[in-house]
Amino acid sequence: MNTWRKAQELAAQQGIDALLVTPGADLRYLTGYVALPLERLTCLVLPARGEPTLVVPHLERQAAIASGVDTAIASWQETEDPYELVARLVGDVATVGVDDHMWASRVFALQAAMPTARQVLAGPLVQQLRIRKDDTEIAALRDAGAAIDRVHERVGEWLRPGRTEREVAADIARAIIDEGHETVDFVIVGSGPNGASPHHEVSDRVIETGDPVVVDIGGTMPSGYCSDSTRNYLAGGTAPAAYREAYAVLEAAQRAQLEHARPGVTAESVDAIGRQIIADAGYGELFIHRTGHGIGQETHEEPYIVEGNGLVLEEGMAFSIEPGIYFDGQFGARIEDIVVCTADGLEVLNNTPRGLVSL
Repeated sequence: MNTWRKAQELAAQQGIDALLVTPGADLRYLTGYVALPLERLTCLVLPARGEPTLVVPHLERQAAIASGVDTAIASWQETEDPYELVARLVGDVATVGVDDHMWASRVFALQAAMPTARQVLAGPLVQQLRIRKDDTEIAALRDAGAAIDRVHERVGEWLRPGRTEREVAADIARAIIDEGHETVDFVIVGSGPNGASPHHEVSDRVIETGDPVVVDIGGTMPSGYCSDSTRNYLAGGTAPAAYREAYAVLEAAQRAQLEHARPGVTAESVDAIGRQIIADAGYGELFIHRTGHGIGQETHEEPYIVEGNGLVLEEGMAFSIEPGIYFDGQFGARIEDIVVCTADGLEVLNNTPRGLVSL
């Protein structure tokens, strides 16, 4: 069954008369079309009953056809109003679902073109499909995990004292492409005190001997599926004793989370088991973020592995397990693997050493 047909069935069950999906991960998931998010409107019109239509600017019609989309295509000329075209295709309906990442200007324009239709978010509906990966998607994530592992295996080629974080990150970014990714989504090289900021990215700080360095990297493969993995490196010398002690606790916490996560347990329980280990060791206030996030055609998507999320994990759900401990102004560490729930356990998609790697 086409993915959009599954979404269509859910829309009918939930009383949504049509879904309106603009460029982004949901559109790629439903149609396979990677549309540029330009000022000209591209929008999938997916009725709960009937055939869908992809509305595109006329100058992008050939690109849409070449993508192999399995829908009708309706193009609009520069002097036409694409929102009126969407409204005609939708017809007189009570409720439309708009994708979560639709620009506000488009939401308002569609509202004006269909003033009697109630707008609801389509994201929760599409996430019901995206949250469980099929065999093809898992294979794509497995390939992404192996590709980013190959980059981590090469970090020693570039990370050394005397170089700046920015210089190291540039080399890593090139390797992300060389190892099979289509795009570089992020490169975090957090040395010394910068490692205490989970989303530091890079700076012109010169890496010093004995610096612990957090390297968190990811990209998108030609399949559209993402990688994301964090490892920790020591730029020569000896790590501070306080760092080594905290790192041993972090390894134990992540190991317990990997052993616990499987179908039938809740997302929040995975977070709790590692967080308790870290808290019992006296570092509870230094674990300042959730344990993980889902991953697929977006780096961050459902399910989120966090306190308060009672979602029961199921086969096919893919997510990160990435506890961290951060000493503000000194150093930090985070160990991150992408995992996927199997029928009776867990498959870990990143397999480089999780211990501190001395270079």
